[in-house]
Amino acid sequence: MTVDTWEIVTPVSYMIGVKEEVIDEYLDSEILKQLKENKEACIIRYLNRLRTTMFQKFRKTDDEMRYNLKNLNTIEWFDHDEIKKLEKWGCRLLMANTRSEQYQLRFQELINEHIDNCRSLFPEWVNWDYIRELFVIPHYMKKNVMKKEFDKYMANINHYPFQMYIYWEPSDQGNILFSDGKFLKTLYAMHGDYIEDQSRYRDAHEDTKRSIYNFIEESDKVIIVVDCENSDAYKLYNVLKNLDQEMLGKIEKIVLYDDYHTGTGWDHLEKYTRIPVEHEEVERVTDQKSLVDIKMTAGVCRDYYLNNITSFILFSSDSDYWGLISSLPDADFLVMYEDSKVGKAIKDALSARGIYYCSIDDFCSGNTEEFKRAVMFAALEEKLPDLLGMNSRELLEELYTQTRIYASESEKNIFYNRYIKTLRLKIDADGVFQVVIDK
Repeated sequence: MTVDTWEIVTPVSYMIGVKEEVIDEYLDSEILKQLKENKEACIIRYLNRLRTTMFQKFRKTDDEMRYNLKNLNTIEWFDHDEIKKLEKWGCRLLMANTRSEQYQLRFQELINEHIDNCRSLFPEWVNWDYIRELFVIPHYMKKNVMKKEFDKYMANINHYPFQMYIYWEPSDQGNILFSDGKFLKTLYAMHGDYIEDQSRYRDAHEDTKRSIYNFIEESDKVIIVVDCENSDAYKLYNVLKNLDQEMLGKIEKIVLYDDYHTGTGWDHLEKYTRIPVEHEEVERVTDQKSLVDIKMTAGVCRDYYLNNITSFILFSSDSDYWGLISSLPDADFLVMYEDSKVGKAIKDALSARGIYYCSIDDFCSGNTEEFKRAVMFAALEEKLPDLLGMNSRELLEELYTQTRIYASESEKNIFYNRYIKTLRLKIDADGVFQVVIDK
């Protein structure tokens, strides 16, 4: 069972200016804390709040400016502290002898200048252009463009999220900021597009996580044991990333039982988890036969009998490990598998034994781009000495094949445009040329 995340709607809600008492109630508190300390996010938030308030109070504001000679920082319905901060941050906002119409143009001008500085607030798999368009009014300097936006907004104000202005064709779709799933489906549909991989914005249900936490808490000593041949490094990282880090700190270690045929992602896992990692690379006697399952079985038995490890979180989709589990009746196991690789028979056997199991596919994959990018960079750096004469597109495909990272064509194009097309030569302190990745 999975639930939608709030990784995307949290920065969007903050940037469009939703009231703090609303966003504090249901959005991601950790992300909100970071946003409140991010100057560029605050700039867009304050500007969009000014723009929305100006739409709502357009004529009253214009009368105050025209007849009472007031300005933004002396009109009661504008937030004076936010205006001061914008001025302090170099946003030349206040103008003399100015009317509401000129201020709306100025707000949009400043939003255009700063919106791209917020791109890093969103993961690379999200189409930034789609989000950007929510803030940018095309051709806003042309006659009547802003008037049409004003009329559209005022006529449909209850169809805008929390009545905050965004650039879109308003319709009654409920709260589009309810969750990442709702928002992204709406956003992508506006462009005739969709997100194929729903794991980007869905995470394991709290009941699943609570069962894992209970297993850890009730164990004297617990380790994670991974059959790298029958598990995915990135999906394992998804699990670790989306669980409580303090709870994971009670795990003694992660033991990776690996074969040279598996992907390169396993080599980087230790850098991205606080849990100590032991990497057991298993040699082959013959190239046709892997010994990972035998080595892993022996390792679990050794940890149980010699190292007093009583509990094991087993990452594998191989039913052969039922032999291991049934041979250690006094040990406690929790099994995590991939949906496409496990059958009903092993699930029934685990249930009959009272062993909890869950799918690693249920855990969110949308907030783990940093790990995947690090693996891609490492693979790219290995190829830098031999780049001359290589086809750049073939290089891109080789990287994804070597790292075993699944990516859509649009994601591949983003990596290609951002990191491969921008490769450059640099001369080091000894005068030697080096190819550098622009990270």
